[in-house]
Amino acid sequence: MANSLPPSQYSRENLNSRINPPRQGEAKGFDIIGDIHGCAHSLERLLAQMGYKKNRGVYEHPGRQVIFLGDIVDRGPRIREALALVHSMVERGSALMVLGNHEVNALTYCTPLESGSSEYLRAHNTHNNRQIAETLTQFSQHPQEWRDYLNWFKSLPLYLELEHSVTQQVFRAVHACWDQTLIDSYAESYADPGLTDFFLRESVKPGTEAASIKQRLTGGVDLVLPEGMVICSKDGSTRRAFRTKFWADNVRTYGELLFQPDPLPEQIANTLISHADRARMVHYDASQPPLFVGHYWLKGPPRPLMPNLACLDYSAVKYGRLVAYRMDGEAQLRPEKFVWVYVDP
Repeated sequence: MANSLPPSQYSRENLNSRINPPRQGEAKGFDIIGDIHGCAHSLERLLAQMGYKKNRGVYEHPGRQVIFLGDIVDRGPRIREALALVHSMVERGSALMVLGNHEVNALTYCTPLESGSSEYLRAHNTHNNRQIAETLTQFSQHPQEWRDYLNWFKSLPLYLELEHSVTQQVFRAVHACWDQTLIDSYAESYADPGLTDFFLRESVKPGTEAASIKQRLTGGVDLVLPEGMVICSKDGSTRRAFRTKFWADNVRTYGELLFQPDPLPEQIANTLISHADRARMVHYDASQPPLFVGHYWLKGPPRPLMPNLACLDYSAVKYGRLVAYRMDGEAQLRPEKFVWVYVDP
């Protein structure tokens, strides 16, 4: 069982401190883990399966390091325990983490428009309230702890680009989509690798560079359905946009571009992609370094999407699989390198 430290054992100084990751090349291998969403028990089983053991209460491996792809919070039954586990590993240096859209959403949901305002950067409407409800409920008796985690989120990067120590193979990790143009803009405009308050406030303003960066890196390329059309998910939510394959090439219809379990309305699926939507796409081609993403709640046996691309979100919180890829510096990803545990209902 994942153990969450009692509130008396948390210190703001400890949670808010910026921990430098291990020196580049220190780890002999990397274990990249997809969206956890409060499935702390499953995470512990997956870590144990990969040879990680607790040392002074923190999971470590003698030669490997975890990379978490974000979305630790929301939806699941043990969000507080999962955050404590992940945070302790990042602080110890046995893990790195990139932010997911749910961490960024939590930041904007909990940040007032201005000091003393009753309005927030992310609106407190029915949809947004529902998305974060489980997290806020589980932290309701620990408000300072939650504030400290929000501050910690702001210290984390949106993406990682690392080099394996033995093979010198570069590989990348981002929650939803690697867009080199926007990443270069972010690196140039925001020298701090974490999220500044200015970036957060800009990111909720439609049309700003910050809004584009936040959406693309943590949310991917979503395309909006025609007016009046919605997708009804099995969990009861409705969506007016759908997630797409940012690596897709030579696709003609929206159905070929779709990248989520919920199907499109048939008339949309068979429609040719418009020039405007095609211009919004990002093409991650086979010449680029291996890339790992989460976000897309896949189903079925884990496998590479392309020789240099893997999604590691296999719907853990929906009783699917919590999945990792054991990266050892290979240029082409291999199916046998995926490991997982099933999430018990």
